[in-house]
Amino acid sequence: MTVAVFLSSLLGFMAFGMPIAFALILTAAVLMWYLDFWDVQLLAQNLLAGADSFPLLAVPFFILAGELMNAGGISRRIIAMAQAYFGHLRGGLGYVAIAAAVLLASMSGSALADTAALATLLLPMMRQRGYPVHSSAGLVAAGGIIAPIIPPSMPFVIYGVVTNTSISQLFMAGLVPGLIMGAGLIIAWTLIARGFTEPTPAKASAAERRRVLIDGAAALMLPVIIVGGLRFGIFTPTEAAVVAAVYALAVSTLLYRELSWSDLMETLTRASRTTASVMFLCAAATVSAYMITLAQLPDEIGAMLGPLAEHPRLLVLAIMLLMIAVGMVLDLTPTILILAPVLAPIAIKAGVDPVYFGVMFVLIGSIGLITPPVGTVLNVVGGIGRLRMEVLVRGVMPFFLIYLAIVVALVAFPAIVTVPLAWLR
Repeated sequence: MTVAVFLSSLLGFMAFGMPIAFALILTAAVLMWYLDFWDVQLLAQNLLAGADSFPLLAVPFFILAGELMNAGGISRRIIAMAQAYFGHLRGGLGYVAIAAAVLLASMSGSALADTAALATLLLPMMRQRGYPVHSSAGLVAAGGIIAPIIPPSMPFVIYGVVTNTSISQLFMAGLVPGLIMGAGLIIAWTLIARGFTEPTPAKASAAERRRVLIDGAAALMLPVIIVGGLRFGIFTPTEAAVVAAVYALAVSTLLYRELSWSDLMETLTRASRTTASVMFLCAAATVSAYMITLAQLPDEIGAMLGPLAEHPRLLVLAIMLLMIAVGMVLDLTPTILILAPVLAPIAIKAGVDPVYFGVMFVLIGSIGLITPPVGTVLNVVGGIGRLRMEVLVRGVMPFFLIYLAIVVALVAFPAIVTVPLAWLR
């Protein structure tokens, strides 16, 4: 009965168009009333405690780092490097998009920021080259969602906080799945590009490749610093976020000198607005998470999934199918905040590695960013490219199917994640 009260309250508030953060707070209040445990002061205390978290300090700094990279020319140089090395291939701009997506993912950890950079710079070029618009837009959208998987990842930070999972280990565990996603996109784009008839540009000279590599070397150092620092314990994920933001600021202003004071103020304003919405969501989710624990919702749902508890892979598969359905109507951050505190204890109790489950959870939630009707990343690409949703859905479908195949492989063979993680630990 408690599960029904929770779901009906949350979905009811959302159906009336209430912002998710307020829906979470009111759902917690409804649970409190249902349990005959009414205490407004407790709601306020948990709301404050939700934002007062040291690990969550990584969120604003990673958001700021992503904004600085886009405004300061770092993202543009990454794309220029990829174009110099892969632009001469048939369908070469597609490979440029994939390479740039992987490189940008290792710097910002924000799907929306990376997608905006890729779409702004590459979609016009792909149109001019004569690529099918739907395929180009689908590839850019699919590449953008690699960002939440390859470290540094803002969703991993939020997941680690709400489930008490090691953020450093989540970062390390995301490396291999993120690279597999990139390889999957290469396979899909190769099959699509076989039908292209556009003339390919001349191969960049060795001097040109050397020039763009030197120009972008400072940008390439950022993922090396972050991953290396985390791997060897030089700094924590929160400190890594600060390092990323400071490094991006220094490179953009002192080395590339493309970020003026007026641009910096605008960048800080955009980052502040995004941070405010994300942090308020986290604070509101802490209130509902407290009541979820008090109401013993994980135990009730665990009892419903009891027959699967003895088969961890089937349990993970069932949860992933649920996540795919949820991802169609919820953005990634609310999905983590609402479902992770409920589902993670069930999976861990069934013997699933908590870090592995966290990677799978965020991976499926990220795929939800390219599924209609919500599809936040699809909307970003559509807004920049002025494309209708049906065009975007048609274009992203081959890449969506590739991602589903990767999910099935990771469910069937958890060692793909856990074995590299054991070495990285």
